[in-house]
Amino acid sequence: MMKIPAALALILFSAGLSTRLPAADQPQAQPPPPATAQAPAAAADPRAALLKLLPAGSKLEDLRPAPIPGIYEFMQGAEISYLTADGKYFFDGSIYDMGTRENLTEDLRSRARSALINAVPESQMVIFSPKNPQYTITVFTDVDCAYCRKLHSEMAELNRLGVRVRYMFFPRSGPNTDSWKKAEVVWCSANRNEALTQAKLGAQLDMSKACSANPVAREYALGQSIGVRGTPAIVTESGEYISGYMPPRELLQQIKDLQLAKR
Repeated sequence: MMKIPAALALILFSAGLSTRLPAADQPQAQPPPPATAQAPAAAADPRAALLKLLPAGSKLEDLRPAPIPGIYEFMQGAEISYLTADGKYFFDGSIYDMGTRENLTEDLRSRARSALINAVPESQMVIFSPKNPQYTITVFTDVDCAYCRKLHSEMAELNRLGVRVRYMFFPRSGPNTDSWKKAEVVWCSANRNEALTQAKLGAQLDMSKACSANPVAREYALGQSIGVRGTPAIVTESGEYISGYMPPRELLQQIKDLQLAKR
């Protein structure tokens, strides 16, 4: 170790410094690493502010970016509307891809309708089917609706054309009405297909046959969520919506045209 002159040692000691110098073969002490900068806090989800502007019960997952930058899709069931990212404007309507002329909004609605309906087991429906169906439609029906009755009166022709009909109940008059109670009676009958046919013919039903274990309320709510406003409301297998009555051959052609447009 180097010998430090007494005068220098005194100066170092007075300054509060160590009088010991590191040996040549001893590693130098490393300075402490710089403090790591804290990662910035995650940005708040911009949808949270928009959610406050939407109807009660809306959820974050009901909002997602639309195909147009700065716009969000607001989707509940198969109902779709749009909201600007700053929350200033809310609007209904369809967005089209001008390159393909595709209605992007209606495509999304169709997929949503199909998913919602396919989530319902067929055991919860009243089905009229030919032996070898080529097409399946789901019809939201009202027992007392005149055009629903007309469509049902042509069931044999629909089946002959290869169309399978799955009925779900949508009493337009709402809960606690005669049409609603008739739908419940049909469901609670031993032979639902026959009971529905008789109800649509205007036959007197035994109203005491209503039971609590029926799907009428669920199917009515489902119809509302996919945009049913009148009956018969017809939905194809891929979710396209056909509003109102059509004669069997016209309905079949419409189904084919919609199917072809999807290709």
